Amino acid sequence: MSLRLDGVSKSLGGETHIYPVDLEFHKGTMNVLLGPTLAGKTSLMRLMAGLDKPDTGKIYWDGIDVTGQRVQARDIAMVYQQFVNYPAMTVYDNIASPLKLQKRSWAEIDAKVREIAELLQLAPILDRKPNEISGGQQQRCAIARALVKDVGLVLMDEPLANLDYKLREELRVEIPRLFAASGAIFVYATTEPEEALLLGGNTATVWEGRVTQFGLSIDVYRRPVDEVTARVYSDPPMNFLSVRKEGAVAHFPGGQSAQATRDLARLPDGEYRAGFRPHHVEMSVRSKDNVCFDAKLIATELTGSDTYIHVEAVGERWIGLVPRLQALEVGAALQIHLNPKNVFYFDRDGKLVGLSEAETEKQGE
Repeated sequence: MSLRLDGVSKSLGGETHIYPVDLEFHKGTMNVLLGPTLAGKTSLMRLMAGLDKPDTGKIYWDGIDVTGQRVQARDIAMVYQQFVNYPAMTVYDNIASPLKLQKRSWAEIDAKVREIAELLQLAPILDRKPNEISGGQQQRCAIARALVKDVGLVLMDEPLANLDYKLREELRVEIPRLFAASGAIFVYATTEPEEALLLGGNTATVWEGRVTQFGLSIDVYRRPVDEVTARVYSDPPMNFLSVRKEGAVAHFPGGQSAQATRDLARLPDGEYRAGFRPHHVEMSVRSKDNVCFDAKLIATELTGSDTYIHVEAVGERWIGLVPRLQALEVGAALQIHLNPKNVFYFDRDGKLVGLSEAETEKQGE
């Protein structure tokens, strides 16, 4: 069982929503579409479902061309961020409705409804109607109705966005278990890199209608093929600055220099872009290898146990995630420390040419 998109594209009103894309998903896999709002994730899902027809290319299900096939004829279930339930039915009947259409036996329907209701913490409210329960409970009801169907393809468009934090975290753990047990192809859209990593499986990074990379989630995170993918797969986005490599030395703006790290040392001399993730920003010297930049604090965001700092340094805007709650005044002068071992390197075209040493070591290279 597989779903394949072959050169699929889509435009609307003269505006390109999806540029030609090739993707293939296989039975029993979790596949995440990761990208910011309006990147094209929902448009891709609508094409997969048959709600929209591509302008170019073909869509194949198990090797059969289903490009023009109606959504009702496809073996799919869909869950949206904006939940949809039948208002006149109880939660029990909403969940049971697709099984009734499949003409399952009453005993099988009852067992499946109660099993999925228990998992999604809906068992106590099965006799209530959607307008008698909370928005989070209504979303869980919509998820339950999709998961109970035993279909070959489950499309989930940011399904947890409207749920409270605790339940969202619980379902992020349970959803991979559910898909593994069902054997279906799951395609899950999210704006959150952390969620993509937690779900595991494969990730396709989506940016302005283009799929920039597709592969195992951890591999895409550790080895982004270009600057765009690195920005998408980092929350907040990856920071960048210029670097000039001369012999065995890396020269950074502001007169800073350091020994060229392993991957950078192998590259020809020249100008590159250095990228580093927010959690690699430091406000104190933890290593003799650190380079130091003078910065101006623009804003802070307190997360409860850590602090995001927004700074201007060497003509760039950076975001750092630093430990503990920091009592800092906007406009304050700071010193930002960066260990070159945590830096990725990109060429002038934005293509990855050197991994950080930390990621190289993780991959056993």
